Amino acid sequence: MFRFYNTLSRTIEDFKPNEEGKVAMYTCGPTVYHFAHIGNIRTYIMQDALVKSLKYAGYEVKRVMNITDVGHLSSDADTGEDKMVEGAKREHKTVMEIAKFYTDAFFKDFDAVGNARPDVIEPATNCIPEFIHMVETLIEKGYAYVAGGNVYFDTGKLDDYYVFSSSVEKDDLEIGVRDDVEEDVNKRNKTDFVLWFTKSKFEDQALKWESPWGVGYPGWHIECSCISMKHLGEYMDIHCGGVDNIFPHHTNEIAQSEAYLGHKWCNYWFHSNHLNDQSGKMSKSKGAILTVSLLQEKGYDPRAYRFFCLQSHYRKPLVFSYENLDNAVLAYNKLVKRVSELKEDGAVDEIAKKDFENKFCEACSNDLNTSMAVTILYDALKADINDATKLALVESFDKVLSLDLIGHAKALGEGASVDADLEAYVNEAIARRAEAKKAKDFATADAIRDELKAKGIEIKDTRDGVEWHLL
Repeated sequence: MFRFYNTLSRTIEDFKPNEEGKVAMYTCGPTVYHFAHIGNIRTYIMQDALVKSLKYAGYEVKRVMNITDVGHLSSDADTGEDKMVEGAKREHKTVMEIAKFYTDAFFKDFDAVGNARPDVIEPATNCIPEFIHMVETLIEKGYAYVAGGNVYFDTGKLDDYYVFSSSVEKDDLEIGVRDDVEEDVNKRNKTDFVLWFTKSKFEDQALKWESPWGVGYPGWHIECSCISMKHLGEYMDIHCGGVDNIFPHHTNEIAQSEAYLGHKWCNYWFHSNHLNDQSGKMSKSKGAILTVSLLQEKGYDPRAYRFFCLQSHYRKPLVFSYENLDNAVLAYNKLVKRVSELKEDGAVDEIAKKDFENKFCEACSNDLNTSMAVTILYDALKADINDATKLALVESFDKVLSLDLIGHAKALGEGASVDADLEAYVNEAIARRAEAKKAKDFATADAIRDELKAKGIEIKDTRDGVEWHLL
């Protein structure tokens, strides 16, 4: 039985899909106004592990993801400027140029860490007719109203708007609504949210469409409801996102979707916790954005970053530091080296293989315990079974872990080719070390040697200069 924590019930539940053996899943995609930082990518790694674990357990999964290229304002509470417009002004480009550039950048990093792309990827700008239809229906049903030219969802019509929250959390959220959000005098209730914006909310919005309420554009929350229904129908099994999506985004999604449909929409909600640095949650508003691509430029393998994430539970905050990442890299490189030493030495022991696969599946099915799944991989490599069986298990487990251990092991055995980025990084580190030694700063020189070794690179001082090779 597959089990995981359902944010809606605040308990770990046995998973029972609407249609036996099949899973309809939706993922909140990126707002493509800037790069996705490694904290964002951690969320997608854990969602990818969930999809692959469900498939490993025998389910057929259809996964849909949106791309937000309009309607997400700088405040989640319908105030500020559209983030896409902010990005366009920042870089002196059109909104669609920004959307294309950052969508491509997102998937470059998304792919690099071993994620499988969703079955359907839909930009919000593809679905304007669907958004307008849903808004019209909500008005007809009495759940939405027009005020100041905009269309709002009326949360006062709901028996329970705060579906994810306890009574204490509701009070906290009410304080947040009162104190942290610019007042909108058009709202009947402080928690009402915009379904469709018109010019009363903007002066120079780049993307806008004709609608029954005037020229305008959709609110952020409505796109996920419409895109999921377009591709998955009226009943969804699992909705994924980060914990920062719970309120107000996912709360508003449920409000409008169930008002529109007239029945429960999604049974299970899967939320991943934050990646924190030493100053707190990673955020684009802090300035410099640490991306997977930037880690690669610094010499880190994206699969090693995935390994770093899988060693922690998805519901726990994970603290990033280069020291923590270096430790994960060292462990990952040792794992690759161990796999590279395995030989094809006979027939696979199918009984032993099945026993380990059952243990691995049990770990993945128990609230996505990826750290235990990794432990079982180590146990298999240490077990008293032949190398052929171990290789078969590494290949089997990698259907979920996606660490490309066999591919990296083959490259290591063949004398792994060194790409230009890695070579540039190593040469730069060697130059820094030479400067440190010249200044008699031997502590820094030793630290650089250790930094390289943590990334699987060994250097040696010779009469002809510094030589280096991959461990």
